[in-house]
Amino acid sequence: MLSINPKDLSVQVLQKYLQNAIAPRPICFASTVDAAGNPNLAPFSFFNLFSSNPPIAVFSPAYSGRTGAPKDTLLNVREVPECVINMVNYEMVQQMSLASSPFPRGVNEFEKAAFTPLASELVRPPRVKESPVQLECKVIEIKELGNNGGAGNLVICEIVRIHISESVLNAEQQIDTRKIDLVARMGDNWYVRATGPALFEVQKPITSIGIGIDQLPTAIRNSHILNGNNLGLLASVEHIPEKISNTATAAEKLSEEEKHRKAQELLSENMVAAAWQVLLD
Repeated sequence: MLSINPKDLSVQVLQKYLQNAIAPRPICFASTVDAAGNPNLAPFSFFNLFSSNPPIAVFSPAYSGRTGAPKDTLLNVREVPECVINMVNYEMVQQMSLASSPFPRGVNEFEKAAFTPLASELVRPPRVKESPVQLECKVIEIKELGNNGGAGNLVICEIVRIHISESVLNAEQQIDTRKIDLVARMGDNWYVRATGPALFEVQKPITSIGIGIDQLPTAIRNSHILNGNNLGLLASVEHIPEKISNTATAAEKLSEEEKHRKAQELLSENMVAAAWQVLLD
């Protein structure tokens, strides 16, 4: 493996490695205002949700790696500690990218990127009408991580009002992952779209505790066919199931390799119980 000391790299090279490795990253499309009320709109992929009670999101407008200058967003939240985090879906990704251009301070990105401003209810910055989810936030702390180019500034926000487009809700009035069609940032010029075959489900082991891969039978655990994901699924059961008898003849019995390949096919469809029956035969 390539082993690197971050201190041996320039900021630009280090950031390229990090942004390609730590991905995909959700996008905080932040609207802010300065003390005079002039709006600013900019995307940040150093962003995530950090608490539900209280509801806290954090994003980081870094000092420019080229010039060391602060982002307009950072200057604005220092003057007016409020913002709106507008989530970005596929329909607005090109407009969002345009808004990321390094326009001079005071330029209105709502106008440049043709976004529609909506008045917020509890904060001064406007919302982006085109965004499927808009989070009105109070900035409770700004933590500076350094003062050189590339240094981040953690803008810690409490979410005080949530606006959700009904077009992305399901019958239970919850956000439908397949409808919201979010995008996320990769490295370089790459993005990823959270839709279609890119989406898959993994059941959380909250109500049950799996036996663990270390408890699988040796022949299964050391299989040269079954991969780590396969073993993880098999080991998610609370106990090794009992074999259900069948009427297969000796001639119809599968070899161990054939069992493992058949089980792998079933596991690719999340058919864990059926895969176990093949392996136990």
